[in-house]
Amino acid sequence: MPTTPPLDADAVLWSAARLESSDKPLLVLLHGYGADEHDLFGLTPVLPDRFDVAAVRAPLPPPWPAPGYSWYPIEGLESRDPVHVTDAASRLLEWLDAIAPAAAVGLLGFSQGGAVAIQAMRLEPERFAFVVVLSGYATPGELPGDAALAKRGLPVFWGRGTRDDVVPEFLVTHTTQWLPAHSHLSGRVYPGLTHSVSDQEVVDVRTFLEKQLDAIPVGSDRIPPTT
Repeated sequence: MPTTPPLDADAVLWSAARLESSDKPLLVLLHGYGADEHDLFGLTPVLPDRFDVAAVRAPLPPPWPAPGYSWYPIEGLESRDPVHVTDAASRLLEWLDAIAPAAAVGLLGFSQGGAVAIQAMRLEPERFAFVVVLSGYATPGELPGDAALAKRGLPVFWGRGTRDDVVPEFLVTHTTQWLPAHSHLSGRVYPGLTHSVSDQEVVDVRTFLEKQLDAIPVGSDRIPPTT
């Protein structure tokens, strides 16, 4: 059982009415450390409108006086334990099963949100249509779903900047090796970009999302079969 608190179902921003009557795929936005559900939701106007978009709030308040919320702790020795990332991903999956059990779902996460997105697809390799990771990383170690994930070849976009001094270099190196072995990887390294998202990266993400939409039939039940 995860030690991370459940996600707050009332702390979600939606681009449209809830999914009961929608046949659109769902794109879930996962913010980074110290932010909240409003952060990535600002991207909604430039994302493909064929998605229902939901921006969720991470469940943990960071230590005072840091603002916003976090998916897992980054302070002290316990922050080195990937189990906290797994706990956060498990809570995300619980929320998805409650709010959109039959929807085709893609994840878009920044920093901590990107790490949680990768962890979620590792926990349930067949649950997602695609994953977008911006300035995020894959945690070291093995999870039971890794072999199935590698076999499936889930589409993943990974964007990062050459001047990102937030994600440790050993995690960048690990992710550079891990993602090509466990996904159908596309992405880009952006010269001069810090731990942030650039205009060009947003354009590249939109292009990636449009391509994924073409592979998801309207009204599909979860995800299409992988060929």
